[in-house]
Amino acid sequence: MDFNDTSEEAAYREQVRSWLAANADGVSGGGIPAAKAWQKRKYDAGYVGITWPQAIGGQGGSAMQQIIFNQEEAKYDAPSGIFAIGLGMCIPTVFTHAQSPDIFARYVPPAMAGEHVWCQLFSEPSAGSDLAGIRTRAEPDGDSWIINGQKVWTSGAQHSDYGIVVTRTDPTVPKHKGLTMFIVDMKDPGIEVRPIKQMSGESSFNEVFFTDVRVADSHRLGDVGNGWKVSLTTLMHERLAVGGKPANAPGVKEMIELAKAIDLEEGNALEQSHVRQKIAQAYIADRGISLTRMRTISALSSGRTPGPESSISKVVVAKTMQDMGSFATDLAESAGMVTGGTKVPHLEKFQGTYLWSAGLRIAGGTDEILKNIIAERVLGLPGDIRPDKDVPFNEIHKAVV
Repeated sequence: MDFNDTSEEAAYREQVRSWLAANADGVSGGGIPAAKAWQKRKYDAGYVGITWPQAIGGQGGSAMQQIIFNQEEAKYDAPSGIFAIGLGMCIPTVFTHAQSPDIFARYVPPAMAGEHVWCQLFSEPSAGSDLAGIRTRAEPDGDSWIINGQKVWTSGAQHSDYGIVVTRTDPTVPKHKGLTMFIVDMKDPGIEVRPIKQMSGESSFNEVFFTDVRVADSHRLGDVGNGWKVSLTTLMHERLAVGGKPANAPGVKEMIELAKAIDLEEGNALEQSHVRQKIAQAYIADRGISLTRMRTISALSSGRTPGPESSISKVVVAKTMQDMGSFATDLAESAGMVTGGTKVPHLEKFQGTYLWSAGLRIAGGTDEILKNIIAERVLGLPGDIRPDKDVPFNEIHKAVV
């Protein structure tokens, strides 16, 4: 691996640093209005859609330029998270599979400029990790489609203007072949969004119900029945988007500072061997994650296609975050159960990490699914037996009983 920028990458990094220094200082908080204002500022400066084709308003740049901008922006408290799903997953799917330039013009530039927020409507109560098992139906009606069904775990749906939804349009063929994807207006009266209350007190994801939602055929993405291939475009971008450690997650540095502030019966927590061992384990995992990400970056920098590093990183990241959050709250003893008002540094960050990290092991691909990917595509192990693979969807329950 080569950890150094090329001369061109170094020049671009300096350009990005100069722009961020002049524009990002003091940009933080403010909720959705602040996020939209920051997104518009980036768009006007040419730092949105860096790798996207110029024909659709992108910059036509390299993957390394996008990585460099992300790395430098992460050093600031810039409110950009609300657009991660839309610009990271939905819009690339739209401009790859939309049927006409009119769709590009209507949806892509406004999303890039921060005018619209998008969500991804995939998982269902009976089809989480098995995306091809969805039951939400889309039935043709003239030059439109009528959608009925339910989605769940949809991040940001309550804030979204538009979404991409994968539906079943033909239940008489095997489950991977009868799917079709559409663009939907989240303000449609037939769409009901119900936020799900998490144990952290937040409601970042939702249930979404579709009742006779009419969608024009012009808003279909890809061919009828080709929704699985279209979905893979979204999932490919999702793997890159969720592979790394969240920017606001506490790390080894915060763990050390927390341990320094806690006195146990045996003495200061940082001086205890079991505490130091746990911190060392977290450091090793963190370095492994960083180096694995660097492998991806190194491949992109040299023009090669990255392997399954993002799947490996996510498995390790989610488990490490959960372990660190659990250990930190346990180390704080009774204070670990109290939110607000404690004098233990970073404790609330670790409490939050402990509560949401379990969800991170599900979102963007469960641990089990990602381990299957690693086993099959890295280690070359035989794939899982799938008895329903070639069975018509409406016959699956009979075939596998």
